Amino acid sequence: MAAVAPPVLRAVLLGASNLTVALPFLIDDLRRTAGGPVEVLAACGHGRSYGRWSRFLFIRHLPGITRCGLWADLESRPPLPTVALLTDVGNDLAYGELPETVAGWVETCLVRLAAQDATTVCTLLPLHGLEKMSDLRYYAARSILFPGRRVPRRALLERARELDRQLRRLTREHEARTVEPEASWYGIDPIHVRRRWRRRVWDLILAQWPLPQAEGRERRQPVRLPVLGAEELRLFGLPRRHVQPACHLADGSTVALY
Repeated sequence: MAAVAPPVLRAVLLGASNLTVALPFLIDDLRRTAGGPVEVLAACGHGRSYGRWSRFLFIRHLPGITRCGLWADLESRPPLPTVALLTDVGNDLAYGELPETVAGWVETCLVRLAAQDATTVCTLLPLHGLEKMSDLRYYAARSILFPGRRVPRRALLERARELDRQLRRLTREHEARTVEPEASWYGIDPIHVRRRWRRRVWDLILAQWPLPQAEGRERRQPVRLPVLGAEELRLFGLPRRHVQPACHLADGSTVALY
C-alpha cells in the first residue's frame, strides 16, 4: 500500500447552517487548491450557537462552538499552515443573546486562532435583508427558523447593527479578513444564502486565503459527511460521542467534526 502524504494545510471552519450546507463543497475546493492533503476541523450545524448548547428540531443538541472539543484538539496538533472561517455569527441574537455576549464569543475564537497563526476570514451580518424585511416576513422567518423565540423585530435589528459594529472592530484588532454579504445573496429567507449564489460566496471566501487558484484542477465529488458525526452531541436528550476524525479521504485528507 502506498504511503499517504502528510497534510499540507489545516482548515478550521466555524458556523451554523450556511456552513453546514456548503461544507462538503468547501472541503472539495480546499483539497483542490492546497496541493496536498488537508486537515479539516469543523464546528457547525443547523442552528448552532457560538457559546451555548443549541438544538435543531427538538432532536439534536450541540455544544457552543467556543466550548466544543475542537480547541483542545487544535492545541494538541503540531504546527501547520492554517486557514480559518467564522460565519453565521448572528444566530445567537435570535436566541436572545446580547451583542456584547456574542462578540465576546467571537473574540475568544479569534484569539485562539491567532495563537495558531491562522489566516482568518469572518463573514459580517446580512443587514441589508434584515432591514428590508416586513414584520410579516420577519415573524414567519422567526417561527420557521427559530421556533419558540420571541425577540421582537426592532430589538433584533438594533442588536444586529451593534453586533456588526463590534465584529468590524474585532476583525480589525485581530487582523482577520472580512467578507461583507450582498443583498442579492438572500431571498425571502434573510439569513441563508440562495442556492444560485453559494458558489460565488465561497469563492469570495477562498480568495481571502493564501491559496492557489483552483481553475484547471479536477473537481472531485463533494465529501460525504456523517449527519450525526460530531464528537459530542445529544440525540433526543441522550449524550453521544464519536471518535474523530469522522472522515478519512483517499488522498490523506481528514475531516473532524465537533
